[in-house]
Amino acid sequence: MDVIVLGLMLLSLTIWLGLLCFWGQFWRTDQQLEVTEIQLQSLPVVCAVVPARNEAELLPTTLRSLLLQDYPGSFNVFLVDDRSTDRTANFAEGVAHAVGKPQQLHIISGELLPSGWSGKLWAVEQGIKSASKFAPDYFLLTDADIEHDPGNLRRLVAKAVQEDLDMVSVMVRLRCESFWEKLLIPAFVFFFQKLYPFRWVNNPNNPTAAAAGGSILIAREALERIGGIQVIRQALIDDCALAQAVKNGGQGDRETRGINNDLYPIPSQGRIWLGLSSLTRSIRPYDSLATIWDMVARSAYTQLNYSPLLLLGTLVGMPLIYLVPPVCVILGTVWSSWAIALTGLLGWLLMSFAYYPTIRFYKCSPWLAFSLPAIAFLYTLMTLDSALRHWQGRGGAWKGRVYPSSDNL
Repeated sequence: MDVIVLGLMLLSLTIWLGLLCFWGQFWRTDQQLEVTEIQLQSLPVVCAVVPARNEAELLPTTLRSLLLQDYPGSFNVFLVDDRSTDRTANFAEGVAHAVGKPQQLHIISGELLPSGWSGKLWAVEQGIKSASKFAPDYFLLTDADIEHDPGNLRRLVAKAVQEDLDMVSVMVRLRCESFWEKLLIPAFVFFFQKLYPFRWVNNPNNPTAAAAGGSILIAREALERIGGIQVIRQALIDDCALAQAVKNGGQGDRETRGINNDLYPIPSQGRIWLGLSSLTRSIRPYDSLATIWDMVARSAYTQLNYSPLLLLGTLVGMPLIYLVPPVCVILGTVWSSWAIALTGLLGWLLMSFAYYPTIRFYKCSPWLAFSLPAIAFLYTLMTLDSALRHWQGRGGAWKGRVYPSSDNL
């Protein structure tokens, strides 16, 4: 038994050493939009598109922050009222008048959701169509729960212009106030960075692509080049799907639409950038285990491409990577097997070392870095529940809508 346990621990330790040394330095938090202030030389035209479904409670804070951006160029906001029942449009109008920006806000009444679209992306499509009349150089795609730092748009545009990027996105600071938020929200960001190491995303020679839907600046030409929002119209993880389409130039969708690449050459790959934001933040509360559980379970199985094989790999891999080290510490101590205990402790320290930068970024107690095994166990259960919901026909539920799986997701 000792040999088997020690073998599992050595495998877990090897995996952690490989992740830390060769997996895009995913654990670092140095890819931040606010790290370097870039001076803006030109003033592109920008239109923000905000899909809003029953967001009246948040708009007095979030829409206000968007309308009060310090961007010196032409900037208009298109809020798509996605058939809300809480007077979202009225609240939006009130906010615009309160800050003296009524002409800058354009409210669009959302049309009925057509077949083959997710609700959010259909709202975004309508917003982009209306905003296109202003011939913008960039679209800012943002959510109704995002409170923007006054300089967020200026920094996004400066980053895109000076580094010739087709898309710039930031993972905004998620709310981290309640016990459950402090325990689980930093880990959500940590796991996202492990799936999509930001350094790989930002490397034009690496195929990894990702974005964070709360704050995406995309060039109009890049959006047109890939075929518009409709190319990802069914995607539940729409931000990463959009990033992949931009980075690969839209080749995948060209194949599904039967475009002859001999007659119409494949466009060049797009340049994208993804980082963290320490100032722009989401104010949507996840102050209970149930709300965070639902948020993760909504799309976790989608992230696995609805693959039972990938699900099985996750259910085996997560315990191997995160649970084996602390279990070996306990078993090694009980069995007085110090080789097992010390090897387990080393693995536990390595994962805590990897998690600590995220904990520090979110200004949580350093001791939470040692809680990653328990957190990973909860996320594994959430992933399993996501698959169960999918098999029961309840997957992808959001804002009163349930989306079935699709080959296009």
